[in-house]
Amino acid sequence: MATINRRVVLKQLPVGMPTPDDFEIVAEPLVGIEDGQMLLKTRWLTLDPYMRSGFMLQGQNVGKTVIGGTVSEVVESQAPGWDLGDLAVGFYGWQEYSVATTSDVQWNNPKLPIRKWDGSLGEPSTALGILGMTGYTAYEGLLNVAKVKSGETVVVSAASGAVGQVAGQLAKIHGARTVGIAGGPAKCGFCVGELGFDACIDYKAGNLAADLAAATPDGIDIYFENVGGDVLEAVIPRLNPGARIPICGFIAHYNETPDTRRANPLERLQAEGLKVLGKDGNTEGFTFFTFSNLASQRPQAEQVLKTMSAWIASGQLKHRESITEGLDSAVDAFIGMLAGRNFGKTLVRVSR
Repeated sequence: MATINRRVVLKQLPVGMPTPDDFEIVAEPLVGIEDGQMLLKTRWLTLDPYMRSGFMLQGQNVGKTVIGGTVSEVVESQAPGWDLGDLAVGFYGWQEYSVATTSDVQWNNPKLPIRKWDGSLGEPSTALGILGMTGYTAYEGLLNVAKVKSGETVVVSAASGAVGQVAGQLAKIHGARTVGIAGGPAKCGFCVGELGFDACIDYKAGNLAADLAAATPDGIDIYFENVGGDVLEAVIPRLNPGARIPICGFIAHYNETPDTRRANPLERLQAEGLKVLGKDGNTEGFTFFTFSNLASQRPQAEQVLKTMSAWIASGQLKHRESITEGLDSAVDAFIGMLAGRNFGKTLVRVSR
């Protein structure tokens, strides 16, 4: 019998916050694999904000499978070097099965081929999170872009989120004073009590600017930007001369419409932030493409994985995952992540 593949496709471009009506699930049979191919069954799927800010803004993507990183099990193989049961870290998107070849790549980067997951590093889900794009992004932004130093004050927005929780802990590991910004007492309590942040500001409490000023009496040396919007406005006056601002994303702006659009956060930084920073100020942008470039620079990328895996094993680096079950949960989980309902890295366990 033919394998029936179910996949989530983009039905129409979202206007503002995506809704379930913007997606649909289609089912279709997969033909048998050929020489050099393998059939993969998706085990894990990652959901990330960049999908909204990139893929879901482009009309040519309507009708296509929504993109995303995956960990998949080889269930049939005619590909040399790949055996039944191997786990492939790839970029096969929101679907239950995929037909793959050994020449496939991750993140559309020709220098980053799919790879077998090394179980000695950690659980397979971490290949999409703290030991994958999430970890690489935090590591690149904090250590290679911002070049954190011991004794500096680091502020991390979306601090309990996938990238933020890692960036804040990396700052602590390297001797910085770390202040998070998150939504609600539970998330702030997690950042301080579990992750070891020195302080965490609840932006929903209504006193963001004052609370941030109290938590950063010596100003801010590094602002790890994930949000934009009101959080960025509160941070700008606290920036010290020579501060660095690695820019991971602006999730507060991704669902704007022409009627709700605010000032472009990059333009806002250029107009006001650099006045505060002075001539030595440094804003550097990076996205998952930078992660992709870093991850293709082996053996550096492999060493990053091993280093972070060792920190996890020693208890220095912790992580939290927000997991839903089955492909049918992906749309609601994605919308919930954009609305801040996730807690940590957002993942779908597509199958067991």
